Amino acid sequence: MPSALASSASAAISSAKARASSAEARASEFEASVSAQSAHAAAAAKKELSHVHGGGNAHADVSMKGLPKSQTGGVLAVLVTIMNKTHHKASYAVQIDFENADGRVLETQFVGAENLAPGHKAQPVAFTRQPAEPPLTPRLVKAQRY
Repeated sequence: MPSALASSASAAISSAKARASSAEARASEFEASVSAQSAHAAAAAKKELSHVHGGGNAHADVSMKGLPKSQTGGVLAVLVTIMNKTHHKASYAVQIDFENADGRVLETQFVGAENLAPGHKAQPVAFTRQPAEPPLTPRLVKAQRY
């Protein structure tokens, strides 16, 4: 009986390890998919904003909120809320500059939302790759609805 119990326990452990490995693989696939979607949205936003002079037509539709560094691995990140306040589907492109205390732009990030339904919102996150110190300030530079 002990060997049957040990064999059953070993089988349960092997099964649990296989499920955990499968879950890790699915999580990695999901992360890669989200990363690819973010890269696509950033590229589309950058392309759209290259034609925009001034601040764009959608500043009133965009807000930003800093995320706690404890939730971002110590990286400065900004939750960008894009609200489609129109009565038709719209896409949005947003440029955020990360500035030092002197107002010098150290990094620019682009986020966006495509085919956002009327009254709906999207909440992409803009991250900076700059070191945590000295502190940077995110600034909404352009927001374009198209």
